[in-house]
Amino acid sequence: MLPTPSTSYVDFDRVYEPAEDSFLLLDTLSSTKEVSFLTERFGPLKGRDAERSSPLIVEIGTGSGVVLAFLTAYAQTLFGISDILSLGIDINQYACKASIQTVEKACQNVNDDLQDASRPRGTGFLLTSVNGDLTSAIRPESVDVLIFNPPYVPTSDVPTAVAANGRNREKQACLDADSDMLSLSYAGGVDGMEVTNRLLDQLPSVLVADGGIAYILLCKQNKPDEVAQRIRQWGAPWMVDVIGRSGKQGGWEKLQILRIRRGS
Repeated sequence: MLPTPSTSYVDFDRVYEPAEDSFLLLDTLSSTKEVSFLTERFGPLKGRDAERSSPLIVEIGTGSGVVLAFLTAYAQTLFGISDILSLGIDINQYACKASIQTVEKACQNVNDDLQDASRPRGTGFLLTSVNGDLTSAIRPESVDVLIFNPPYVPTSDVPTAVAANGRNREKQACLDADSDMLSLSYAGGVDGMEVTNRLLDQLPSVLVADGGIAYILLCKQNKPDEVAQRIRQWGAPWMVDVIGRSGKQGGWEKLQILRIRRGS
């Protein structure tokens, strides 16, 4: 089992704390079946290595950065190669800063654990963490793997992003702004799907045409079966499978992970 990256230094009054959904993503992406899938897709290409560019792995809504750090630090194990490029995006500036720290510390820990200096580095390379809205900062058809743990809780509306760093803001206003930022990490609007629907609409424009992959986490009230059917109606070359589920947990927050794939 691969160790979970530390987030002990993150200010969870301002940043989403890793929870069951985060750990389900880690467990699913590091499962034997999914590692086999990823290494077959991205592992060394015999006789064609020079033609292969480094895969770009993007997490939307990084929060503490625990998932992005896991994928970057254990790139060699999970993808079969270490030359991946990772990028985080979050609408919360504090999450962006936390993500960079989490990824850098996780990669450093992995490299410190390598006893044999002649061994491959093993970790990927973090480009940065961008303060932005969903895929607005991404070039068309540039993402090989996209991960999204969305705000999936059904709510009456989706809060509007606010600037939380105004110099003249009074203390109470700052507290309200921090609360608004945290609510952006869970408040999903109608059926908990308003933000996820926006992201789904953007997938065709950002995933690479040949084999781009997206991992989307949903809860029971998001009606994941209907979401999967909708994606299948996009037609060829789109495919979708449920590859991860939470345990036999009571209540409505039972979780699923969809793997959406474009092309061969």
